[in-house]
Amino acid sequence: MRASRLFSILTTLQARGQVTAPELAEACEVSVRTIYRDIDALAAAGVPVYADRGAEGGYRLLDGYRVRVNGLSRGEAEALFMAGLPGPAAALGLEPAMMAAQAKLMAALPEHLRPNARGMQQRFYLDAPGWFGETEEPTHLRAIAGAVLGENLIEIRYQSWKAEKRRRVAPLGLVLKGGSWYLAGLIDGHVRTYRVARVLDCLVLDAPFTRPADFDLASYWRASTERLEAELHPNRATVRLSPFGLELFDALAHPYVKARMQLAESADANGWRTATMPVGKTLWHAATELLRLGAEAEVIEPAELREKMAEMTGAMAARYAPVPKRRAVAARRA
Repeated sequence: MRASRLFSILTTLQARGQVTAPELAEACEVSVRTIYRDIDALAAAGVPVYADRGAEGGYRLLDGYRVRVNGLSRGEAEALFMAGLPGPAAALGLEPAMMAAQAKLMAALPEHLRPNARGMQQRFYLDAPGWFGETEEPTHLRAIAGAVLGENLIEIRYQSWKAEKRRRVAPLGLVLKGGSWYLAGLIDGHVRTYRVARVLDCLVLDAPFTRPADFDLASYWRASTERLEAELHPNRATVRLSPFGLELFDALAHPYVKARMQLAESADANGWRTATMPVGKTLWHAATELLRLGAEAEVIEPAELREKMAEMTGAMAARYAPVPKRRAVAARRA
């Protein structure tokens, strides 16, 4: 356990340059006193680690000192090669660099770890889009990725749902979600999300920006995703579901809706159960979501949604009725 912790301290110092004892203690899940003892042990073993004193101080390794990667465990080596999946790297223009880095890593690994590392590439493949979908190949993805890495401002012409806009954006990060790439960009002090495929033009400016020190891409994406899902399902409905309807709901419903659906414990004589669930912002969106369940679901309330379901299913029945009956219905309406 201690050997693993000492190696973790070494690699953290090498990666981050300077780290305080409390930061190392939090990362290793031990006390600060334990970190002090570990640092003394590393120094006694000949590792050139020293401390900068003062409020801005911390522990550092002597410039030029590097930790060899032959301290990797089998699981760590496999995880590194699992991270090098070819699809996203190719989309970002990084596939040659990724392959070269993996070749160097393979050469540095101990012989007994190499078969397992190669096996990860042969046994796992990332197919990002959902079923029956395709991966987007945005025209300006590589330019934007370069600006993200270089911390350069970009000027984009963007096609939103409502209109075409021009924006000067500080690109903070890229996210691949369901086969689509999204840009987290800073504008006027606020971070906003842009779908990269909707960027019509992109100009990378020779103007750097200062990345906010407190911005975390993963945290931002989780929060923005949860906020969007809540905005899309602000209302609630009470629905009866047949046994097969419950199966359909589990297969077809949005994960946000499934996680927040409240199902009655008891069923009626026919096996139907009552559920309360989030539904779409408008009656049309709510009805179209529930129509996926066909005749295996019945809206109880609100009354407006029940009426919308009756209206839409009635229109569908009339549309598919035999021609003579359809004409008779049209004549009665006239």
